[in-house]
Amino acid sequence: MKRIAWGITGSGDLIKETYETMVDIKNKTDLQIMVFLSKEGETVMKWYHMWNDIQKDFPNFKTEGGPNSPFIAGPLQVGYYDALIIAPMTSNSVAKIVCGIGDTLVTNVVSQTAKGSTPIYVLPVDREMGTVKTVSPEGRVMELKMREVDVSNAKKLAQMENITVINSPDELYDILGVGKD
Repeated sequence: MKRIAWGITGSGDLIKETYETMVDIKNKTDLQIMVFLSKEGETVMKWYHMWNDIQKDFPNFKTEGGPNSPFIAGPLQVGYYDALIIAPMTSNSVAKIVCGIGDTLVTNVVSQTAKGSTPIYVLPVDREMGTVKTVSPEGRVMELKMREVDVSNAKKLAQMENITVINSPDELYDILGVGKD
């Protein structure tokens, strides 16, 4: 049985798609998925009316108490988990990781896990120049313009040790060896 650590940051973009993918993977497999939320990840789950869902689907989820609380980095460094997934990942978290800042649970976990051999898969929401359509918590479709600084940081993140940038929640099926259908 594989163990996966899945971190959720404060991005509303791709949160529903990523969440649906992870629930589907959980329901199709015997993977143990330990979910942890940044402080803003918790805010977004509530804002998008998904707070009750996460309590039902992943009842043992953890919320950030500080950069090293709950203690997740150590078990990831030593290989207790088979993979670390951060999806979706805000441009703020991407920028901090690229600059070596580990002052939140998510940025610290990524920084410390990268020192070991546990693979890290991240889904930054600002990956390509141009515009993207996303959905607000009320269901309104919005168009957002990507900033060059955020796209540049996502490209830098893709060049870092032990980190693989993915472009879609659907890629998680192949990464975790699960059939989509």
